[in-house]
Amino acid sequence: MTNGQAPDLRTPVHPTPADAETRLEDGVALCLSGGGYRAMVFHLGVLWRLNETKLLSKIKRFSSVSGGSITAGVLARGWGKLTFTNGVATNFEDVVVQSVRQMASTTIDLGAVFWGSVLPGSISDRVANAYREHLFDDTTLQDLPDEPRFVFNATNLESGVAFRFSKPYMGDYRVGRILDPTIELAVAVAASSAFPPVLSPCVMDLRGQTWTDDDGNDLGDKPGFRDEIKLTDGGVYDNMGLETAWKRYKTILVSDAGGHVDEDPDPGSDWLRQTARVLSLVDNQVRSLRKRQVIESFRVDKSGMYIGIRSDIADFPVSVLPADHVKTTRLADLATRLSAMSRAEQERLINWGYIVCDAGLRSHVAKEADLDGATPLPYPNEPLT
Repeated sequence: MTNGQAPDLRTPVHPTPADAETRLEDGVALCLSGGGYRAMVFHLGVLWRLNETKLLSKIKRFSSVSGGSITAGVLARGWGKLTFTNGVATNFEDVVVQSVRQMASTTIDLGAVFWGSVLPGSISDRVANAYREHLFDDTTLQDLPDEPRFVFNATNLESGVAFRFSKPYMGDYRVGRILDPTIELAVAVAASSAFPPVLSPCVMDLRGQTWTDDDGNDLGDKPGFRDEIKLTDGGVYDNMGLETAWKRYKTILVSDAGGHVDEDPDPGSDWLRQTARVLSLVDNQVRSLRKRQVIESFRVDKSGMYIGIRSDIADFPVSVLPADHVKTTRLADLATRLSAMSRAEQERLINWGYIVCDAGLRSHVAKEADLDGATPLPYPNEPLT
């Protein structure tokens, strides 16, 4: 930032050479925010509706952070198994939904913190092990499809910028890139969802890897930046996963299930609680700034939509599926945890992601989607009215 002005998201501050295109490409990119299991399940409802409207099959890039990366990882691993008929994956529930819901029924953060604190190996290692066991097995980034492109975003604590994992490369614009990385998908998602301070950092030993030097790699030739690196949650740098998609594609869809800082009439005065409160406020303000920039760009020179877990369905110009704002706010207030959710919570979150996605599409990107008629909720027994 300079002169007190916020950076313009139409020209991301730190594009990598691979993304430094001056001309926007035709196509759609989807950005999935962080927010623990809350985000993971909410995004599932969004993907469900995108699939039904034939937009899922048209997306060229999925950019995700934190909880959004868990859902994106399941989708990426299963992409080759999806059977698309007339643009709709007819087995979406079997390939994607069931795996995510199984994960949402399993608590992994408490066990990771406990065992990572008393046994060899880090907390992040335990999280990666859980992802490996329940979702990804030994899948690597090289097992992902060439198209669409899946990008999992973490934050490099050493360089202070976004660190990207994808099939073509991983790295950041200051340190450099490793081409065709064979890192496991479980590790990439664990790095992206290493929520600070308890699940962070994710430590990766990259000694012996071959790095590619690009213009702007001011840290590439300095000792310590290309051996053992420490990564944290992608949401620390960019909670909506915008930068890897914003400058490249003409149409951007943003699904935001991020957290919210509530009012506190009596914030703690001790240094620990005060520091935590201040950092939460700073983080919340940065997220709000990005959100405002996104929405304003849609009004001016960008096509797409922003939908949020805290959206009010009454604010959308066009909506056909009702949702009570009090009930959806309760869902938005679920804790940012990797902790088991009840069946009812999962189904309400999926329904809410589905409903708000439908409203966003009808209101803002109807030309790109097949929106013939309203469809039943994924789980009619858990309405939000």
